[in-house]
Amino acid sequence: MKLSVLDQSPLLPGITPHEALHQTTELAKWTDKLGYHRFWVSEHHSTESLAGSAPEVLAGHLAAHTKQIRIGTGGVLLPHYSSYKIAEVFRLLETLHPGRIDVGVGRAPGGMPNVNLALNKGKLPSIEDYPAQVEELMAYLHGHDPHGRDVYATPIGETAPPVWMLGSSGTSARLAADLGTSYSFAHFISGKGGVRAMERYQRYFSPSMQQGAPQGNVSVFVVCSDTREEAEYLASSLDLALLKIEQGGKRSSFPSPDEAIHYNYSLNELDRVQENRNRMVVGTPDEVKASLLELAEAYHVDEVIINTIVSPFEKRLESYELIAEAFNLEHTTV
Repeated sequence: MKLSVLDQSPLLPGITPHEALHQTTELAKWTDKLGYHRFWVSEHHSTESLAGSAPEVLAGHLAAHTKQIRIGTGGVLLPHYSSYKIAEVFRLLETLHPGRIDVGVGRAPGGMPNVNLALNKGKLPSIEDYPAQVEELMAYLHGHDPHGRDVYATPIGETAPPVWMLGSSGTSARLAADLGTSYSFAHFISGKGGVRAMERYQRYFSPSMQQGAPQGNVSVFVVCSDTREEAEYLASSLDLALLKIEQGGKRSSFPSPDEAIHYNYSLNELDRVQENRNRMVVGTPDEVKASLLELAEAYHVDEVIINTIVSPFEKRLESYELIAEAFNLEHTTV
């Protein structure tokens, strides 16, 4: 089974956005050496606790600092942008790093409603145009002129980066199937309905200019440590962070484990924490390995994307290393 990484450039306690992006770079280099398959970065706007606002820019930086791991976006929020411009950005990345670039796209706003207005000249983006945008993007990436205007996405090359549609619902799964893109289900966002969504994608997939068969993966929060006790301690900060996000709270950084274990949860909050554990895998290397294999089997995929947000940063690195060792990933000397 392939293991991959999703990183959102989180601001851990006491660090600056500059340091968060440096940690993303170090994590990409580390997981490249550990043998992970791909490394995706996300798009969030007007969010103080996440530094990743322009994944297409960060992807170029990460590709230049790694050797083998695939680099991509998880994902570009396409309704905000011109498909042609995004195609040119990724054609350039593909030319610089052939065979290593993924184009992950989504239709989420990436922030509060006012973010939509800021990104779209005071107007709301048209979600209805999203399917046509994805088709247009794929055409440009593959060297076509979809509107017959003698316009091509340059630089033109022999390889094209694949489009992955990101989603957390059956609607996105069916759209990915109809358009013939790869599909990634965000289990870390929605712990319910993912298996059915992936089944829908695989059942209704139609071959496209990009690929002839369905290709899917699933992303999940993971916290791994040598002992169950430490894994639970580290995961407590993510428990509290997810709860506060649901409650609409704003923070400049993620909570520390010490803050989380001293937080006075109400009974309703404890119920939400338990419910959110459906989006997470927490435990020792053997426990995590068993859970990830079970998750992949349930989704009928051969790849799981891991999103680990714990502090300090060294514990993030260690978590990915322990999982790599549990799966006997092939380490490199890059």
